[in-house]
Amino acid sequence: MKKLLYNILIALSIIVCFSACTKLVSEDYSNIDPGFFPENDNDALALVTACYNPFSAGGYSGYWSSASGGFHVMSEMATDMLDCQWGADPWGPVVSFNWNANWTAVTNFYFRYQHISRITLAIHRIESLDMKDKTLQARLIAECKTLRGWLAYMLYDLYGPVPLATLEQLQDPLGDIQIPRATEEEMQQFIETNLTEALNANVLPLRATGSNYGRVSAALCHTLLMKHYMLIKQWGKAEAQGRELRKAEYGFGLMNRYKDIFTLANEGNNEIIHAATASLSTNPTLWLAHVLPGPFSTQNPAIQKWGGYRITWKYFHTYDPADKRLEVISGQFTGTDGVVYNEQNPGAPLAKGAVPIKVGEDPASTGENSGLDWIIYRYADMLTLLGEAIVRNGNTITQEAVDLLNSVRTRAELPAYTLADFPSTQIYFDKVLEERGHELFCEGARRSDLIRHEKYQAAAISKGYGDTYRPQVFERWPLPQRAIDEGKGIVVQNTGY
Repeated sequence: MKKLLYNILIALSIIVCFSACTKLVSEDYSNIDPGFFPENDNDALALVTACYNPFSAGGYSGYWSSASGGFHVMSEMATDMLDCQWGADPWGPVVSFNWNANWTAVTNFYFRYQHISRITLAIHRIESLDMKDKTLQARLIAECKTLRGWLAYMLYDLYGPVPLATLEQLQDPLGDIQIPRATEEEMQQFIETNLTEALNANVLPLRATGSNYGRVSAALCHTLLMKHYMLIKQWGKAEAQGRELRKAEYGFGLMNRYKDIFTLANEGNNEIIHAATASLSTNPTLWLAHVLPGPFSTQNPAIQKWGGYRITWKYFHTYDPADKRLEVISGQFTGTDGVVYNEQNPGAPLAKGAVPIKVGEDPASTGENSGLDWIIYRYADMLTLLGEAIVRNGNTITQEAVDLLNSVRTRAELPAYTLADFPSTQIYFDKVLEERGHELFCEGARRSDLIRHEKYQAAAISKGYGDTYRPQVFERWPLPQRAIDEGKGIVVQNTGY
């Protein structure tokens, strides 16, 4: 089926996908009997479907939620790009580069590492099961390894290493064990091993299309490996992953028009590498409700409009006025009240900046909910990353790298660069950083890009918060103070907090 329904057997998942915390003694697992679940192929499928649930974009709890719990939302707020009109809590310190270990908006992602342990237990249970369909068994294990590597990458990007409980530790939960954070090397190897083992099983579809849409794929594994290698500055490996994704058998390509990528009519288009599937009834997304101003006119008048997230005016002006990506960013509109709102007359709707509309409407929406899938990774992201990786790996600018950058730029109907436009690699890096920011706004790439390009402090200064930015500290978020207290000296806080 087209949609991956994340709510299948959620109650069951609460039982079987139990958590493991830093202090394992806090849970009693004596009532969990793997001898009766899972016991057949359908049980195994249900178990893995439950493991997908946190990776959703639906409601307020998914990793890709449109609310403050969304990875992409809060990471973009902590850059020069986004602001929020809803006041100090939880947005203020994130927006203004002034967070600490007691500010939950930046620490509440940390405890999601517990889901890594849940997936580890799920893998063990599936491996121990005498399934009739051995191909399905191998695929379910590969899917779990992909999810485990993906979550580990996301957490490593934000916090650095997290605790990685072994299967033996999870199977002895009554032992009074404090699990330290992994080392840098262990964390990096854990991410790479999970994703490469998932690929090497040769059971994942190349792309998530048709009945596989919404499930993990080989393309997602290559994408995550590429992003991971860019994060740890292994440029040659990153380039290899990007080149893999360009192979014809994957069938990826750019949509002709930027605004068409994020619409209900074009769900599953060839630019999408991975999307969190949604439906109004089971897993609705909430993006437009979080961004549209109250007087903003929509074809569907039933859409809720809270008017929260804004692209700062300063960042808005980094776009070329001819850039077609501005078709889904509103810096001026005539409201349903007849007032023309813009930077000169912002009123309350545009007080903090322009509206990052980004996605199309769902004509069936009522209130905050939309059935529009949230696109997490797409081909334009990989093309621009590949261009950067090529230049970094070879320490020279090639025509291929320029062409890769142009493939995204010219889609926005901007003039193509020539090789002569880049007399130095630094100029190329500056342009690729700019292009990625304009292309991937609100998709969660900006923070990592700025840090990789060593422009994170400059972004804070540009946003007006240079005085609160802490160099060599804010590149990683703090662990919650509760994790440090419960760790009793075993779990160590990130430097500077």
